[in-house]
Parts: sequence; structure tokens; C-alpha cells
Amino acid sequence: MGNTVKTAFLLTLLTLLLIWIGGHFEGRNGLIFGFLLAAGMNFFTYFYSDKLALKMYRAQPVTREQLPRAYEVVERMTQRMGLPMPKMYILPTQSPNAFATGRNPKHASVAMTEGILQLLNDEELEGVLAHELGHVQNRDILTSTIAATLAGAITLIARMGYWAALFGGYGGGRGERSDRGGGGISSLLMLFLAPVAAMLIQFAVSRSREYEADATGARTTGNPYALASALEKIDAYSKRIPMVASPSSAHLFIAQPLVGASMFANLFSTHPPMAKRIERLIGRKSVSGI
Repeated sequence: MGNTVKTAFLLTLLTLLLIWIGGHFEGRNGLIFGFLLAAGMNFFTYFYSDKLALKMYRAQPVTREQLPRAYEVVERMTQRMGLPMPKMYILPTQSPNAFATGRNPKHASVAMTEGILQLLNDEELEGVLAHELGHVQNRDILTSTIAATLAGAITLIARMGYWAALFGGYGGGRGERSDRGGGGISSLLMLFLAPVAAMLIQFAVSRSREYEADATGARTTGNPYALASALEKIDAYSKRIPMVASPSSAHLFIAQPLVGASMFANLFSTHPPMAKRIERLIGRKSVSGI
């Protein structure tokens, strides 16, 4: 399934979800409200979901003067890949990680943590940034960013619906069903199943795209060992200094961040095992060969 089809599927899913929830709780008026809300959310998701992701992690824009090392690498890689220069951001955390976002190559952003700049040498950093630009070239940044927004929306809407049903009933002429307890049970199921559905969406769009971006990054730099070494370092150091991320956006990062203590947080990993990614790059599960 191409990324354009995936994007259309995710936006359609969001629309149907909101319409169904509106009708479920408020009948005909709810259907209309759900449709209008979906239209507004689809517009916001398409044009502003990348800004939401950057703001979530307190990303700060940086200039060439502030970060010449990374700028030089990205300029060199974009020229090789035929991509426009993305906007550059820094995340204020010592945990090593990075991600790319945006709706297309002309509106792309690459964000990296302070920790990853300190951890990696120049060749390794080149491999990581080439990986992130691989997401841009493969045009999966919009799909992944929309998936993050959709996953967060599912969880938020389900919780809102649960509390609305708990305190106000269904509305729309469905009071009898609510009085019998069906509404509460239905809403309770939504509350618990929504995070699962959200992670299933991430699971569907994340694993193969990491392999593809690894391959693109290695091909662009011509140095798969540098990217493999970077992944091995990031994997080790991120366990010592974990980066806490929302489950709805964890799939954006090059390495799986810590997604909190929720009962659903670790039900599905959004990334393939790091050893398998390294093995695909260099033919063995560790750069050191151990």
C-alpha cells in the first residue's frame, strides 16, 4: 500500500470514527457535529500535525550559525538525494534520538536531540541524518505524522466519550439504554480499546518504514557501517538516559523511546528490534561482531 493510499485511509478512518462517535452519543445531531469536527480535524492534521509533533517535544529551531556541523551534513545529503533543505530543530534532552516530520519534502523538518549530537561522530551523524532524510524521500513523513495525530485523537475522544457517558448519559433519546448500563460498558470498552487501536495504527505504518529508511540512508552515504554503529550507540545510551515520549508519537523517532507506564504503553513496539536493523545493514547483529 503506497503512502498516499495510507494517508487517505488514515484521514478517512478519522472521519468515520468521529461521525460514528457523534451518532453513538448524540444521534442525528451528533452525526452532523462529528462530520464537521472531522472536516476541521482533517484540515488541521494535514497542514499542522508536524508543528504539533515538534511542539510536543519542545523542539527549538536552529540556524546554520548555531549548528554548522549538522547543517553541513544535511546540505550534502539533500544534494545527493535531490531534496530541498528541511528546517532544522533541536530537542532539549540528553537522550539520543531524532525524527523527521512534515507533509512533503518542501515542508519537511528534521529534529535531533542534544544528546545525539554529543554521542555520535561525524560519520555516524551523517548516517542518522541520511536515515531521517530517507523518510522524507520515501514520503512517509506525512503518513507517520498523521498516524501520530490520529492515535492521539482516538485516545482523547474515547476518554471524553467515556466521561460524557458516565456523567451525562448518551443523549439523543438513548437514555433507556444508558440506564441499563449498556452505555457505561460500551464507553468503558472504548476507553480501554482506543489505545490498542492507536498502537495498531502505529504498528502498521512503522516497522517496514524504518527498514526502508535505513536502506535509503546507507545507500545515500555509501557507509552502512556508520549507520549501524550509530544505531548501536543510540540503542545503548537511550537505555541509560531514556527519552519519555507519548505512545501516539513514539513511532516518529529513529529509536524506540520510553512510552511511560500505561498498561498499553509497551503492548506493541513501534520499531523493529535494533539487532535486526543492524543485521540488515551489515550482515550481523552487532557492529563489534559479538
